[in-house]
Amino acid sequence: MADKVQIRKLREFSEFQELIHIQKVIWKHDDIDVTPVHQFCVHSRMGAIIMGAFVDGRIVGFVYSFPALRDGALFQHSHLLAVLPEFQGLGIGKKLKWVQRREALKQGIDLITWTFDPLLAKNANLNLHALGVRSRTYFPSFYGFTRSLCLGPGIPADRILVEWRIGGGKLRASRKSGKRLIEPRASLIPKALERRAETGDSVPLPARAKLGLKASTVLIEIPPDINAMRPQPEAISAWRAGLRSALKSYFSRGYTAEDFIFGDRCYYVLTK
Repeated sequence: MADKVQIRKLREFSEFQELIHIQKVIWKHDDIDVTPVHQFCVHSRMGAIIMGAFVDGRIVGFVYSFPALRDGALFQHSHLLAVLPEFQGLGIGKKLKWVQRREALKQGIDLITWTFDPLLAKNANLNLHALGVRSRTYFPSFYGFTRSLCLGPGIPADRILVEWRIGGGKLRASRKSGKRLIEPRASLIPKALERRAETGDSVPLPARAKLGLKASTVLIEIPPDINAMRPQPEAISAWRAGLRSALKSYFSRGYTAEDFIFGDRCYYVLTK
């Protein structure tokens, strides 16, 4: 299937209309929360990168970023990446990001940023490990309590900001090399946050965060599939609070999230 995927720029009004459907399928957005067609129309002519993934002529996913400015530097901020459920797990999202990188480099851009929910392990693995982004910024309640962007009732939509320095050509190789170095000794690296020892709970809960570690590398654990815990929102809230506390503390002390370990136990890899 992956070899049948074609990726190209989206330019037509009818194509942008398809993106409304994809947003609603993926995120269950209400109309008020959907990025509208007219915004895609304007941004597509004003430097945005809007790429669609096609299978048999059908748009099955897309990536959308727009020009942004911070501290006098121009970059692309990637706001949406979506792949229809039946086409997930085929590497389409990763392919869309690499094409986005190529298009940004054509513009003379060497930085792409975006935000994501740090409790989503698959997203963290794609972003930090497969793509090689870094993060050092935590946004508590970034989207408030927007229903479609929260993991459950009363759980704030926290986000972390990631920075993708795209100028180098060895990102994929460096991620694979880094993971080989970290994974075998993960059990020996101090944990700033990890699950409690087995207590008979139906879902894993976090232990108290350790905010005073001074090692050059620390690990912060999150559940492998937070969405599977939606029937227990109190457990998600506990992980949200623990992760927020740990990441904010270590970011403030000069640590950067550099990589991610994905498996039965999932960890952010932070280095100072």
